[in-house]
Amino acid sequence: MMIRVVLPAHLRKLAQVDGEVKLDVEDQVTQRSVLDALEARYPMLRGTIRDQVTQKRRAFVRFFACGQDLSHELPDAPLPDAVATGAEPFMVVGAIAGG
Repeated sequence: MMIRVVLPAHLRKLAQVDGEVKLDVEDQVTQRSVLDALEARYPMLRGTIRDQVTQKRRAFVRFFACGQDLSHELPDAPLPDAVATGAEPFMVVGAIAGG
C-alpha cells in the first residue's frame, strides 16, 4: 500500500525531501510498519523519531492521522483505513515544550 507521510521541516531537511513522503508498506499498516519503511528508505532518520534500541517514540515527537493524536497508541495497532488507503497522511509532528 502507498502511504503518505508528512514530516516536520527539520526532518524533511535531514532526509532531503520536499513535501509529503510516499512509502510502500507491504505489511499491515501500523505505526511500526510505516516508521520501519520510512527509516529503511531514509536511513538518516533512524534515531530521530524513535529510539533505535527500544523503538519507543521520542519524547518531543507526536503522531497524528485523521484528526486524532495517535502518539500513545500501541505501535502495532492498525492505523485508520484512510491512512492505509492513502486518502489521509500519517503526520509526524515535533511537539513544542515550554512553560
